[in-house]
Amino acid sequence: MRMADFRGRPLLLNFWATWCPPCVEELPLINAFYKENLANGWQVLGLAVDKASAVQAFLKKMPLEFPVGMAGIAGADLGRSLGNLAGGLPFSVALSANGSVIQRKMGRLTASDLQAWARLK
Repeated sequence: MRMADFRGRPLLLNFWATWCPPCVEELPLINAFYKENLANGWQVLGLAVDKASAVQAFLKKMPLEFPVGMAGIAGADLGRSLGNLAGGLPFSVALSANGSVIQRKMGRLTASDLQAWARLK
């Protein structure tokens, strides 16, 4: 996946891993955000900082409607470039249509976080 393919519409970018309980807990909320806000122009991309086999097995048990990419070690570098200096998970970033960061959060997202982010663009 190329990040340039996501330009032109706001994007919620979520870094997660199967071994991270708060990451797994927030995925249904992020999936609901995706379904509710797709018609409003929002995109969602999950970046798994994990092993491909673990992610594939996880997605069979908990399918997600938004795309999920494998970030691997490069995910840590991308996360740092977006403000995740500690490298913790989960980490979420909202990007405007032009690709600039409009919001970020280290830790589990809440429904109120996502409601507030949906109004941003």
